[in-house]
Amino acid sequence: EIDHEGSDIRAIKLVVSITLGITLVLAAGYLGAVLLSDGAILLRPSEVALERHTTYHELVQPAPETLTGNGVVACIVDSGIALDHTDFESVNLVGWKDFINGNSDPYDDHGHGTSMAGLLVANGWLKGMAKEVDLLVAKALGSDGSGSDTLVADAVDWCVENGADVISLSLGGAPNILPFSIGSGRTSGDAANDAIDAGVYVVAAAGNDGEDDDGDVAHPSSEAGVISVGGVTIKGTHWSGSSKGDNNGRLLPLPILMPRGDPNKKPEVVAPAEGVPVLTEDGGWGIADGTSAATVYVTGALCLLLEQKPELKPEASNGADTVDTVKRWLMDSAVPEEGQTTHDDYYGYGLLNVSGLIDLATQA
Repeated sequence: EIDHEGSDIRAIKLVVSITLGITLVLAAGYLGAVLLSDGAILLRPSEVALERHTTYHELVQPAPETLTGNGVVACIVDSGIALDHTDFESVNLVGWKDFINGNSDPYDDHGHGTSMAGLLVANGWLKGMAKEVDLLVAKALGSDGSGSDTLVADAVDWCVENGADVISLSLGGAPNILPFSIGSGRTSGDAANDAIDAGVYVVAAAGNDGEDDDGDVAHPSSEAGVISVGGVTIKGTHWSGSSKGDNNGRLLPLPILMPRGDPNKKPEVVAPAEGVPVLTEDGGWGIADGTSAATVYVTGALCLLLEQKPELKPEASNGADTVDTVKRWLMDSAVPEEGQTTHDDYYGYGLLNVSGLIDLATQA
C-alpha cells in the first residue's frame, strides 16, 4: 500500500500494515472455563484450542525441550505488548521503545503485537516457540495496525543497536514503487539489509494477498537476505491466503525485479498460518489467520538454533555470509510438499523443520 501525502513526490512513503485476522475465542468456541473451589470461574483456552496449539508445534518438528532460546535476544517490531497477560508472567523483557507515542511503559493499543509476542515467549496455557529469550519490543505500528515504513526502519535500527540476534517483522506492505525518489527516506528494506550485513537474522511475513496477489511477497520480506515466510494450514497444506513470490524477474509492473537464486527465492519457507491460537491484549486468547503468525514460528526456530550454536550469533559470525549459510540450512531442512522437487512460489523450499535445521547446523 502506497500512501500519497500530497502531490510532492518526495513525500511518497510506504505504509506497512499487519495482515493478520484475530477472531475472539469466545465467539469461535475456543474458550473454556474452570470452576474453582471458591466459586470463581477461571477462563482458559478450550481443549480444542490447546490441541490445535500442540498440533501446530508438532507440525514444524520441534527441537528438544531443553532448548528454550535462553541467552538469545529477539526483537519484535509490531503494535506493542500487553505484559499483564497471565501467559506472560515469566517473560524477560529487556528493552522497549515506543516509536508511535513515546510512552516509556509497554502497552498494546491494537493487539497484534501481543499475539505475536505470545507465539514466541508465552509460558502459560500457550507455550511460545522460544519462551526464555531476552525480548526486545519496538512499537512501530499504531492503534489501527499500520505505520510508516520509515518508522519501521527506525525500529529495526533500534533492535540492532540494542543487541538483537533475530528481528521478527510480522508486517508488510507493497514494494516501494519509487525507491530512488529523492527524499523518499530510509526504508525498512534498507534497515533490514544493514542488520543482515551485521549478522542479524531478519524474518518477515510473505503477506496475505491470497486471490488478490500482486505478484510478489510483501516488503520487506522481498529483500534478498530477509527470510520471507509463507503460510500453511493445520494439515501442512498451502494456506490459500498466503502471498506468491515472483522469482523469475520482471521489468513491469514496477518495481523492477531481478531473478532470484537459492537460498533467497521467495518465500523461503512456510509455517502455521490458519487458525493459530494466540494471546489477545485483553488477557484472553484468540485464533489468528495470517503469515504474521508463521513468521514468529521461524523466528522462534532461529532463536533455538542460536542457543544451540552461539557461534552463529552476530557478534561471533561473519555477518551476511553466516546469515546466508543459515538460510541454506533452512532451505535444505525444509520439508517439501508431496511431489515437490524444486522451490515453489507459494510453498517455498518447504515447511519449517526446526529439529532438521538444528541437526544440519550441528553436523556442519
